[in-house]
Amino acid sequence: MLGINSIGNSNPFNSSGVSNSLTTQGSSQVAKELKAEGKSEALAKSYGSERAAKRAGVIECETCASRKYQDGSDEQVSFKSAAHIAPEAAAARVRGHEQEHVNNAYDKAKEKGGKVLNASVAIHTAVCPECGRTYVSGGTTTTHIKYPNEDNPYQKSRKEADGKLLSGMNFDVGV
Repeated sequence: MLGINSIGNSNPFNSSGVSNSLTTQGSSQVAKELKAEGKSEALAKSYGSERAAKRAGVIECETCASRKYQDGSDEQVSFKSAAHIAPEAAAARVRGHEQEHVNNAYDKAKEKGGKVLNASVAIHTAVCPECGRTYVSGGTTTTHIKYPNEDNPYQKSRKEADGKLLSGMNFDVGV
């Protein structure tokens, strides 16, 4: 058959050419890991590899367990020192952290008489090399603030030209 597999698990190989059958070596390795964590070895039969068991959360992934987040900017926001966040909570914590940057931009603009023209947040994801789970790897906040500059001679001449252009445009004559 070209490109279509039958329903069920009759094909002994997956699309990558790797055997779908559980290897005794793979399941015994998973069984050892489960036993070390104090879990039932019967779970090992459900997973063909250690990576599959880690992805399912049956075995703890060391990379995900030791992942830390730290902010590299100089603003007064969270994560100034490296801190661990559970993979399940990382998305919400990173979004909240990036919102702190947006709030700081609005505060800075208000403080200096400016206006926030644009504030955008990008959340970045990556794939864990050990367990294959997709996780939030960080975020980036971009803000554009416009500040009035009354001392700038170009700004003064622009205001003067706008004033001359706009004078008389809303002329209303009463009879």
